[in-house]
Amino acid sequence: MSSPAEINATAASLLGFLSNGPMTGWELDAAVEESIANFWNVTRSQVYRELRTLAERGYVQAGDAGPRDRRPYSITPAGREAFANWIVRDPGSPIVRMPLLLTVFFGRHLPPERLAEILEQELQGGAQALHQFEVMQQSFGDDPFVRQVLQFGIDYQKTLLAWLQSLAADPSIKPQSAGDRRD
Repeated sequence: MSSPAEINATAASLLGFLSNGPMTGWELDAAVEESIANFWNVTRSQVYRELRTLAERGYVQAGDAGPRDRRPYSITPAGREAFANWIVRDPGSPIVRMPLLLTVFFGRHLPPERLAEILEQELQGGAQALHQFEVMQQSFGDDPFVRQVLQFGIDYQKTLLAWLQSLAADPSIKPQSAGDRRD
């Protein structure tokens, strides 16, 4: 059996969900989408891959297949220990992977109309994300830890929207014409 310290954050998040009771891979995917997907990217294929790995390590146990061949998974005592060891560790430095920042960083290589389209799309998406966080805050508001994470999401989206609006209004942000690009 592997050391509990070796689990990754995605696997640990699944153990965290399973600590509340058995769930199928489909239910775990839905729980991720309804909660942490706004700040932790987990694909459906990752859910199933991590479940297989967690089962191999003895951290979860698969139950009997139910309707649509959905199999519930339960956390084992070893899985609870692995999660407990993971949750108390130093989370480490944040890593920002934001494609928009790359696009803006290299924005001088974009036609001005494309940059304007991208910023408008991002403004619309940010407004939708802000609304989603506000709705989620009403749904998940009983847990003070979840409430604080959702408040971070609300504050983050408000800050992002303000930055996007200032970027769109900044006259010095003008992409170079095709002839001026240094490709």
